[in-house]
Amino acid sequence: MVSTHPAEVQNAGTQYLPQRRNTSTNISPNQELLPLTAKVNSNDNLEIGGCDVTTLVEQFGSPLYILDEATLRTACQQYRDSFKKYYPGESQVLYASKAWSCLAVCAMIASEGLGIDVVSGGELYTALTAGMSPEKIYLHGNNKSRAELTLAIESGVTIVVDNWYELHTLVEILKAMSVPSTRIMLRLTPGIECHTHEYIRTGHLDSKFGFDPNDLGEVFEFVSKQPTLNCVGVHAHIGSQIFERQPHQDLGAVMVQWLRDAAKYGLNLTELNVGGGLGIKYVESDDPPSIEEWVKAICEVVQAACAAENLPLPKLLSEPGRSLIAPACVTAYTIGSSKTIPEIRTYVAIDGGMSDNPRPITYQSVYRAVVANKLSAPITETVTIAGKHCESGDILIKNAQLPKTEAGDILVVMGTGAYNYSMASNYNRLPRPAAVVVADGEANLILQRETYQDLIRQDCLPERLKS
Repeated sequence: MVSTHPAEVQNAGTQYLPQRRNTSTNISPNQELLPLTAKVNSNDNLEIGGCDVTTLVEQFGSPLYILDEATLRTACQQYRDSFKKYYPGESQVLYASKAWSCLAVCAMIASEGLGIDVVSGGELYTALTAGMSPEKIYLHGNNKSRAELTLAIESGVTIVVDNWYELHTLVEILKAMSVPSTRIMLRLTPGIECHTHEYIRTGHLDSKFGFDPNDLGEVFEFVSKQPTLNCVGVHAHIGSQIFERQPHQDLGAVMVQWLRDAAKYGLNLTELNVGGGLGIKYVESDDPPSIEEWVKAICEVVQAACAAENLPLPKLLSEPGRSLIAPACVTAYTIGSSKTIPEIRTYVAIDGGMSDNPRPITYQSVYRAVVANKLSAPITETVTIAGKHCESGDILIKNAQLPKTEAGDILVVMGTGAYNYSMASNYNRLPRPAAVVVADGEANLILQRETYQDLIRQDCLPERLKS
């Protein structure tokens, strides 16, 4: 998790600002370290969405998730418009809401014409409450409960069926509910490897997700005999934080063959969902394809495969999560204590850590950081950014190169929109942070900061323990 900057970089933060602002080439948010609206203002402070980050911390406290609306909407538009540009058939982009599910995010996604992929009853409820059309919601999960399946059926969303147990359970529930039919897709494991962390690879055969491809014929035959199961397509997902284009191109070709095979069993499948997984730039050395490049590669291979199999073009769906939301958000912390161990390292502590960003300790994820109130100051220190939790492994960034820091400085960690809030916890009974969305110089609260009262709200104290 070592973080080093090129030797020629002399300042602490301005090198991270979007570099292609005044060119004819669209800036792809997933290729930038900071949100697209980031700039240094006259006070040498970091500004996002027209808002001074230090002022936001004064107003809303820290840690603070800061979501740039323009960056999120730009990513949505690039996905949506790229599919329209490169795919002559119907398409639908679905936001993988596990990355960050809350009412405001879902509402913004819906307003851009995207749908939503959900993986639990809670995410489904959030999407519906935010105003997302049920026709654009797809429910995933490898062990959906009867209650979740029932809610999905009643809501009219599409259920992405993961296994035999779920198939049989759905048939039972539909029979008991006397529902004519419900829309489903079948998730299959394509056996495609990609170079990413073991925990976020889901396309290889040894995965808890999806039907084994060797069971394909048996699954199609079963579904074809169930009048209550309106099977509309197939789904696959090969992993996350992927920079290679070839695995997704291979996936598209394999999935078209599944559509061909389904026809042998009388199933007319009209939708093909290639999942998501496009990576983002967390550090300077990361080099992901742009959103448009990724979409173009998939569209071309699906068209070619359909032509080879003499099949009509299916409705093409994809499920980006990280590449939509992660680059749009940063987390602001207040620096507190520090500790220097001669000849070893200097620790700089912040007022958050693994409870608001568990990815470094869970996935060994790497991040970059700047000091928001010293954006143009020269780099003079190599420090380790430590969280405040009672855990030696609570380290956000090792060997971060920063200007001289002191208590009260505002540290900003970039690319924190995906799997930070959604995986946040109350470890050590820390309240979860607030979140704001910024646009045109205005900041609006989208998640209130938890209080100590919130921490004990669900606690129950038996009478015999009361004093």
